[in-house]
Amino acid sequence: MKKPQSRREAPEIARFTRYYEHDGMLRAYANRAMFLAILFAVIALSSLGFAIYVRIQPPTVIRVDKDGNAMVVGGGAKQDRTSQMAMVLSAQAAGSDATASEGVAPTDLEGKAVVRRFLEHYLSYTPDSAPRNLAESLNMMTNNLRTFTLNKLRDDDTVGKIQEDHIISDLRIRSIERSKNAPWDYVVFGVKEVHKVKSGAEVTDRIVGQYNIRLVEERRSEFNPSGLLVAEYSEQQMVGERNNGLEQKSDLDK
Repeated sequence: MKKPQSRREAPEIARFTRYYEHDGMLRAYANRAMFLAILFAVIALSSLGFAIYVRIQPPTVIRVDKDGNAMVVGGGAKQDRTSQMAMVLSAQAAGSDATASEGVAPTDLEGKAVVRRFLEHYLSYTPDSAPRNLAESLNMMTNNLRTFTLNKLRDDDTVGKIQEDHIISDLRIRSIERSKNAPWDYVVFGVKEVHKVKSGAEVTDRIVGQYNIRLVEERRSEFNPSGLLVAEYSEQQMVGERNNGLEQKSDLDK
């Protein structure tokens, strides 16, 4: 005889969460969705308002007169007098600075700087830097001297010889003096050391030379801020000696 079951097994649906827990979760999701919807709506309305505000603003027109003075005009909008005056003053200052820099003659210090830079590029080089240094020095010459020098370098195959003989030239400038014969004539004294390889042996030539350079003035620009170019160049060997690199001098002989 079977005993009646004192406790029946709960149906499968009873194992789930209770109805009020489901209702709370749905309300939480609904509140979160409502908050995000309101937030995005506020952002969209703000963006739309800013776009409308920018669209209705009149365009800014800046007029520049023949003297280079800038002025804000157009649209009937109210102009800021302070900013307008600041723009006018800044334009006038920039124009006066440019005019002053273009009208001021180069100084002797700028002339010596141009001479030093030219000689260091033209007479100091290695097999790798020779094309670049010679190009820099050519850019510092006038058109006539540049054409003459470029043809001479091409006819003598100077760059090819420098790279073939592994020539290294180093110039040490001793003094730069301004000549009294002409306004922009300079006399430079320096020692040039030329290292080359011949028949597997290194040969060093030390040459004390005098270098005569004449400069000419041109309009200052961003490519030539000094306003000076090399018009004439000549060199004269004063003292020279050759060292084949085989002699080893002792410190006691000095």
